[in-house]
Amino acid sequence: MFRTALRNVLAHKARLMMTALAVLLGVAFVSGTLVFSDTVGEAVKKASAKSYQDVAVSVQATSGDAPPIPEDGQNRTTLLTDRLADQVRSLPGVAAVHANVQGRATVADKENQPIGRDWQNVATNYQPGADGKDSRYPVVQGHGPAAAGEIALDQATAEKSGLKLGDTVRFATNGPALHKKLVGIVHSEDPQVTAGGSLALFDTATAQKLFVHPGQYDELVVAAKPGTDEKALTAAVEKLLPKDRATATSGAALAAGQAKMVEQSNQAMSKTLLVFAGIALFVGIFIIANTFTMLISQRSREIALMRAIGASRRQVVRSVLAEAGLLGLVSSVVGFALGTGIAVTMRAVLNANGAGFPDGPLVISPNAVLSALGVGVLVTVLAAWLPSRKAAKIAPVEALNTVDAAPELRGLVVRNTIGAVVTAAGVAIMLYVSTLKDAEDITPAMAGSALTLVGVIILAPLLSRPLVSLAGKVTTRVFGISGKLAKENALRNPRRTAATASALMIGLTLITGMTVAGVSGQRASDEMAAQGLTADYQVSTANFRGLDPELTKKAGQLPGVRAAVPLRSAAFETDGGDGYGSLTGTDLAHLGQVTDLRFVSGSLDAVRDGGVAVSRSRAEKLRWKTGETHEVGFFTGTEKKEKARLKIAGVYEDNATVGDMFGSTALVDPHNKPVKDEKVLVKTVNGPDAGLEKEIRKALGDSPLLKVQDKDALRKENAGSIDTVLNMVYGLLGMAVIIAVVGVVNTLAMSVFERTREIGMLRAIGLARGGIKQMVRLESVVISLFGAVLGIGVGVFLAWAGGKMAAGAMPTYEMILPWDRLGIFLAIALVVGVLAAAWPARRAARLNMLESIGAQ
Repeated sequence: MFRTALRNVLAHKARLMMTALAVLLGVAFVSGTLVFSDTVGEAVKKASAKSYQDVAVSVQATSGDAPPIPEDGQNRTTLLTDRLADQVRSLPGVAAVHANVQGRATVADKENQPIGRDWQNVATNYQPGADGKDSRYPVVQGHGPAAAGEIALDQATAEKSGLKLGDTVRFATNGPALHKKLVGIVHSEDPQVTAGGSLALFDTATAQKLFVHPGQYDELVVAAKPGTDEKALTAAVEKLLPKDRATATSGAALAAGQAKMVEQSNQAMSKTLLVFAGIALFVGIFIIANTFTMLISQRSREIALMRAIGASRRQVVRSVLAEAGLLGLVSSVVGFALGTGIAVTMRAVLNANGAGFPDGPLVISPNAVLSALGVGVLVTVLAAWLPSRKAAKIAPVEALNTVDAAPELRGLVVRNTIGAVVTAAGVAIMLYVSTLKDAEDITPAMAGSALTLVGVIILAPLLSRPLVSLAGKVTTRVFGISGKLAKENALRNPRRTAATASALMIGLTLITGMTVAGVSGQRASDEMAAQGLTADYQVSTANFRGLDPELTKKAGQLPGVRAAVPLRSAAFETDGGDGYGSLTGTDLAHLGQVTDLRFVSGSLDAVRDGGVAVSRSRAEKLRWKTGETHEVGFFTGTEKKEKARLKIAGVYEDNATVGDMFGSTALVDPHNKPVKDEKVLVKTVNGPDAGLEKEIRKALGDSPLLKVQDKDALRKENAGSIDTVLNMVYGLLGMAVIIAVVGVVNTLAMSVFERTREIGMLRAIGLARGGIKQMVRLESVVISLFGAVLGIGVGVFLAWAGGKMAAGAMPTYEMILPWDRLGIFLAIALVVGVLAAAWPARRAARLNMLESIGAQ
């Protein structure tokens, strides 16, 4: 039976080619993801380990009961001093101690645009040894910074900014723009820098002035002499540290922690990609099952003959599964090779677009090989299991049948009943989901979406009759007999038509759902960003660390500026811990000029008397009413909370500009250290003006971190992030659509082979070659459009039900149907139908009339 299976694979190479291609593409997606993940993960892990290669012990300060250390705030206080560094140096086994000052510095290019993401923009002190060099940062050009007016950059940052030795570097740490002379360009293997960030080096005194205080450091990095016990040295260092105010960690522990963090990050990315790979393979199941069902139908007499000469049902099943296993194995091997190439290409493309993955060899782990091959073979065998059971039921007597009758189609009553139950369950869950106001638990939505999609797939043969018949009326009217034959062919075997269309439906359901949800969310986000905003500009910082209030005052005094209103916030917990909120502090005297406030009860004047105003939705959630006084605990960064009593002076309609609650800055400032303006709303005399925008930037320090945005810029920023996500989803789901196209080609090609005699008869009674081609093309278009209509319809329904949950977090959310994009999806389905039919239609038209009539 194994030899029979091998013979069948070799005998039907052309018929199985498209099935093999579907498996190949799915496995390529899986293997490419696994190899890419392993390769990048290993490269980052080695880069991280290399950065800790000479670290025996790392000493870092902790906040303890002291006030919290602001993240990269200027002049923060630490407990690591020159005295402590000298004590550590005197310990036995210590070879050297690097006393590091760490911060963030964002360098601007020549267009004053920031380079890299703030959290990746590393700033530290250059610490030359006896030879005048810092071994961590080899100098490529120039020399290391040694004076207050000097700075050194890594090679990539210097290239991106277009700066050369001797140029003035504009950068910002946490305030106005600063300027220093570029005296050196260095090489860095810091993972944050190589992953797309930047590196700025200062002399130690300058770095301390920028980020801490003279004589203080953020970290002491201890290098050990050869043969020193790392654990013993860590324990010795720990004895020198103030209790509960600083920690000593061994280099091995740091490297292990970094490796674990890299692995977790890598796993998250891999899981996301594997979800889409799973979708592609799920689509492939329909193609494989379709192919084997058609092959078995065409070989029914052969299988019956095998049964007649003694083959048991179990042997027939094993033969078909062995055939599927061989097909899956060969396809998986080729798919793995293709996936490896995809992994290499993916890394190169992402690096070219600024991903900054570190260099490293291609990693092909045994786990990746076995997983990819195992998945490919398993999916193919599982998809062929039901067709193999059908093959085993063929009676031996059919071998004696000399009449080529069409295979008897089984009834759809059981399938339709199951499909109706599953679909009803899915729709019921989604209707329940549509009543939810909280999007935190998405499990019901995911379960309901899966059940609805599976139910529609099961019901697809039933749904195909009315939809294909409707499409057939159009094709018949427009294309005559070719259109009518196309409709009849599509309806001849509803299971096959449904399976072929379902493969395309799955991809379009997901794409449509994501598109509708994304566009609707984008519109809601736009409205929320502009909700109640009457200011001409919103000023903020790219690193979200706020602006100096003194600079805000300067901006408000500029000619042409009517008001510059600061927004600060402080988070709190309500009395009893049953609710949380955030109080926005602002300039109540000028607030009415930058936002449109509509009070339900109370008034702005009452708020100016020392009270607070609460949004309608927050007041309902907390059950607060105008005139009440409530005690809250403001978060301070420690376990202790600062108690305060808030008098509710008014309730207003939800307003995204001021958030859930607002009051005077005097209520917020005591709970913020240091005091920073998170945003500044600027109202001008004559509206937005490019010249005035420059003056505002200048007044606020002209930092590359500054974001001065009008309403259009805010909308574009929101739209950009959502479009990026949608484009990524389109790219990842594109593989599933490609596999679905392969399925349409495969079904049509095998259908043409199955109808060889019928096509010969049509040619004999006068249907021209062009009519045969048109018939096959129209059949393909009808099937593709059927899948598209189902996919778009289900996708819109799922987006509507799921979007109702988003309304809780986004009050302005309303489902928007992007008719242009939905039209494009339908057009794509039409093109898919035409292209997929090209080869089968050409093959059908070229069949010899007499040979076709005499075909068995």
